[in-house]
Amino acid sequence: MPAIRIGTRGSQLAQWQANWVADQLRAVGTDVEIIHIATQGDVTQGPLDLIGGRGVFTTEIQAALLDNRIDVAVHSLKDLPTEAVVGLRLAAVPARGADGDVLITSKASDVLGLPQESIIGTGSMRRKAQLLHLRRDFQIRDIRGNLDTRLRKLDDGLYDAIILAEAGLRRLELIERIRHVIPKAQMLPAVGQGALGLEIRERDSATAAMLAPLNHEDSHYSVLAERSMLRNLRGGCLAPVGAWGRIDPIKQLLFLDGVVVSGDGHHKVTASACGPPNRAEDIGRQVADQLAIQGAERLIAFARATGS
Repeated sequence: MPAIRIGTRGSQLAQWQANWVADQLRAVGTDVEIIHIATQGDVTQGPLDLIGGRGVFTTEIQAALLDNRIDVAVHSLKDLPTEAVVGLRLAAVPARGADGDVLITSKASDVLGLPQESIIGTGSMRRKAQLLHLRRDFQIRDIRGNLDTRLRKLDDGLYDAIILAEAGLRRLELIERIRHVIPKAQMLPAVGQGALGLEIRERDSATAAMLAPLNHEDSHYSVLAERSMLRNLRGGCLAPVGAWGRIDPIKQLLFLDGVVVSGDGHHKVTASACGPPNRAEDIGRQVADQLAIQGAERLIAFARATGS
């Protein structure tokens, strides 16, 4: 049987993720080939919201999947747009890693302890909005590049602190750089943060069967709820929207919290819902409806129009 071709971005973290998937498949005797694909987000400089936003890290990989140049696309699920692509489907979501955000700095032990008017680096409107909601004095500056590049910019004194996803630092064994895991009460993560999404051609039943053992049901339901919330808000990956889905192992209920914050941090709306895990998409829709009633779509539209 031909080798399964895995498509991925070329960044260090993306390669770690693709190699992890490849190792799981090789462990059961499957031949694997990894193919690196450059995406728009990898080759373009500047803030993501100015270079197209949605799909900047996924479109080229999905095109390779549709063109039969690869068999599996490995995505950081937070980068994968919620709009369905005809001919493709999400086949598996492995067990989710750490889903929160972390503070990297030498100047404080937590976010609220940072000096006045600290310069904080982040390329995320979601993080910017929630940071400004905590403290209006923060000076938020865009930062791009892989993890090593961002850490080097911090070490070179261009920023007082940067905010990164906890999962990436743990996967690349850089946990010593983590100063503080930001509580969910202060900052809800991005939709799908910490999770991988394994995408295939819709009718490729053979590859689907190979990937089925990698699917972690609780993680899959949790991110389905988050993605349903974002899709129903018509927010997009770069909107100032946070979500946190998780399953209580005792109650066997899926809980979902959602937040939308204006880009300047002045306005914040929140909502929550829970229910059986197999109703994940309905739970996401419920939270989106609650947020919409409070004006979430107006906050998202304003952020998209103004970049703040």
